[in-house]
Amino acid sequence: MWLKRSAYRSPTSAALSETARPGVVEVLIARLPHAADLPLPSPATPGSAGYDLASAEDGDLAPLERKLFRTGFSIAVPDGYECQLRPRSGLALKHGITLPNTPATIDSDYRGELMVALVNLGTERFQVTRGMRIAQMIIARVERVKFHSVEVLPSTARGTGGFGSSGT
Repeated sequence: MWLKRSAYRSPTSAALSETARPGVVEVLIARLPHAADLPLPSPATPGSAGYDLASAEDGDLAPLERKLFRTGFSIAVPDGYECQLRPRSGLALKHGITLPNTPATIDSDYRGELMVALVNLGTERFQVTRGMRIAQMIIARVERVKFHSVEVLPSTARGTGGFGSSGT
């Protein structure tokens, strides 16, 4: 659902507010012509957090190669949210296929086609086929912050220790 009511309400936003259920974020999705036969993003099981995204094209990835794959969909993420793209665990474990910028962020003002950057960290060439589920999509709330410049930060027990300083 669109969380903030604006002075202008298009027929589409009015329809969304009438059908929205509490706790459900409504996201507008446009199916592009080259995705006519592809399923909408959907969770694999009732308890799945991610919505599987399929590739709209065939392609292959050599070991250590990166490539961008089209999905055939564009979305309108509500203001105050982002769309995150994440790897699918089975592809990562079995074939070394992951996203090089995970989680990838799709901002609320982006309206282009969802594209998935894949990288093959495996040792064998990997074939992506049209309709193959290649990533998961999560819609997450984004908090706005205001930064305050200071000369010194408050101290903590940890201090500046990082990169393994708290144990392995």
